[in-house]
Amino acid sequence: NFKVISMFNQLEILSDEQNEKLFTIRRYIKNLDSVCIAYSGGVDSTLVASLAFEQLGSKSIAITGISPALANTLREEARSQAKWIGVKHLEIKTSELEESSYRNNPQDRCFACKKELHKHTTYLSKKLNYKIVLDGVNLDDLKDFRPGIKAAKQAGVISPLAKFKFSKKDIRDISKALGFPWWDKPAQPCLSSRVPYGVRISMDSLKRIERSENFLSDLGFLNFRVRMHGDLAKIEVSEEDFFKFSNPNLREKIIKN
Repeated sequence: NFKVISMFNQLEILSDEQNEKLFTIRRYIKNLDSVCIAYSGGVDSTLVASLAFEQLGSKSIAITGISPALANTLREEARSQAKWIGVKHLEIKTSELEESSYRNNPQDRCFACKKELHKHTTYLSKKLNYKIVLDGVNLDDLKDFRPGIKAAKQAGVISPLAKFKFSKKDIRDISKALGFPWWDKPAQPCLSSRVPYGVRISMDSLKRIERSENFLSDLGFLNFRVRMHGDLAKIEVSEEDFFKFSNPNLREKIIKN
């Protein structure tokens, strides 16, 4: 039970630095009036949502943007995790696929995605009287090419994990220490990330990618991607799963489907 586990401010399995970061972010969130969390169900935004609920209770709400680029399995995981934590959770329909700045798939596609998302999160936060919008951007994200971060900043969104220098390792370690079953959940970028830049994104292509990845998941693959290359599909898997392709029957089954 999260509310019981998280009563312990000092967790012995964490480093002193990680304990200090956890103490600091808890104190920071506690001093906020009320918050809306842009919540994808990933490890990062789930940690923010859980700490917000721990410190603010009903003055926190998690919001997930729903679009064809979000795999249905991830939508279900987000719902399940929010329920496990106890935080109020809303889903909103986003329409980034209707925008040419997203649909045409330029290198800054994620800017259009986050702009659309935060159009809704900021509107809802004001309508429902939540004062601040938080997201799950972390310190490591700032080192990558992330056009969506710019859109979030323009919308006035705050990234407490980045603010207090939480690395991805910190987030996983702290999530594990707090007893979250999903602490080692693989990163799951949106389905549009499987389409090469410059190749138009369509509802059909996203559905094909989702069906393909569901098929591999049903075969027991854990950490993988199916990327579109014209009429071809490129499968990327972890080292742990690569040996499975030595099975000729399995290879044939994948090729046929």
